[in-house]
Amino acid sequence: MQKKLSLGLTFGLLGNILFIAFALVCYVYYSTYDPESGFSKGLEIIAYILEFSGFGILIASDVLIWITARMRLLLKLAFSGYILMEAFLMYCELNSFEVMSFYDPYSMLLAIVHSVISAAVCFAFLYLDPYKTPFEVVVIICIGVILGGMFGNLLGIRIYFSILVNAIAFTGLFAAIKYMYGHDIIEIDCHGDQARVAEYKSGFFDD
Repeated sequence: MQKKLSLGLTFGLLGNILFIAFALVCYVYYSTYDPESGFSKGLEIIAYILEFSGFGILIASDVLIWITARMRLLLKLAFSGYILMEAFLMYCELNSFEVMSFYDPYSMLLAIVHSVISAAVCFAFLYLDPYKTPFEVVVIICIGVILGGMFGNLLGIRIYFSILVNAIAFTGLFAAIKYMYGHDIIEIDCHGDQARVAEYKSGFFDD
């Protein structure tokens, strides 16, 4: 289970890296958009490939975390909900010309709500090991980065800026978790983890 959890963390890292690429492609797409341009259509195809690939990998990460990590139900639910929220927003971003009746990519309220919910999800990752100061510091820094994403709206940038900032923050978070987990700075109990169960075995009656 430890290896599966490590793989899940790797998938979380890769999925967010793909989301960074998605947001950057969106920036170029909207900066150069021409409905008759083959270049714009090519960028749209690339964006869809990055989006679907990123979600596929992130869903695999979510599944592996669900089946390996013991307890931590709140974290699991929060991460699953975050994936659904990002999927909805990315769909609206790429189809904003069709869904503008209810979706405003320049909405300050949308940017604030998106950043606050994302920050709450990031905070939920503390449940992996809430008593290790280095990990707490990493989570707090990532939350600060995520909340900074809402200010892209003040610069007149669409919601993909907030998605980009989120992806950067979660990339850093997953990279830090992988490093700390691999170097035993944090401990994550897994189902069927006999080694950790043995730590609580008494030796009083061994004689």
